[in-house]
Amino acid sequence: MTNTPHHIVRSFDEELRGLSEIIVRMGGMAEAQLAAAIDALVKRDADMAARVVQQDAAIDALEERLDHDAIRLLALRQPLADDLREVIAALKISSDLERIGDYAANVAKRAIAICQTPPIEPVRAIPRMGRLVQAIIKDTLDAYVARDADRAIDVWHRDEEVDEMYTALFRELLTYMMEDPRNITAGTHLLFIAKNIERIGDHATNIAETIHYLVTGRRLEGGRPKGDTSSFEVVRPAPQGGAPEGNDKA
Repeated sequence: MTNTPHHIVRSFDEELRGLSEIIVRMGGMAEAQLAAAIDALVKRDADMAARVVQQDAAIDALEERLDHDAIRLLALRQPLADDLREVIAALKISSDLERIGDYAANVAKRAIAICQTPPIEPVRAIPRMGRLVQAIIKDTLDAYVARDADRAIDVWHRDEEVDEMYTALFRELLTYMMEDPRNITAGTHLLFIAKNIERIGDHATNIAETIHYLVTGRRLEGGRPKGDTSSFEVVRPAPQGGAPEGNDKA
């Protein structure tokens, strides 16, 4: 860009910063949405949960704005190399953040349903998983702002911890429902909530991968660490009404 007028270069830089600012705003909103959805579940506050569902539209609107700005920038500026990665990364990250917002809204919808059922014990395990995922989202956003590939890799590895927590909660909920069929309705909603939170962790990990590519120009090699073994969990009812038997893996 040696022969490009200074004001054009400055305008281009401002447009790139604008994309980053939208990403940071979307990330903050998505993180807050998840926190509020889990808070509504714990407090059995249907009104709070309903507000979370309604606020999802704001994240969707920001994604649409970023898409518009990014496509315009690609068409008019035709960025190359690092600048092109900035735009592509912004598009990919905004898509993941929009999905995180959707999953947070799904948690809130399930919380509304759970408010209409008697309280059950495993609800208290959900906030632990939620806090872990919230921390991962925050660290992911920090890595994006700082363009820190090492922090992004750290987030990438922590997804395994989320998966392991989900598997443990999955088994606990199945056991709880088998012990008392009256818990099936609430337990099923909690299973979906736990899965939504686990998927949020997956999307945060997607963002970490995109950040690594943005900073280094290279994709992370090797398979993503996974600790979700819920697909293989088998909980068998105990004979004569005892506690369910131990874990068998198919």
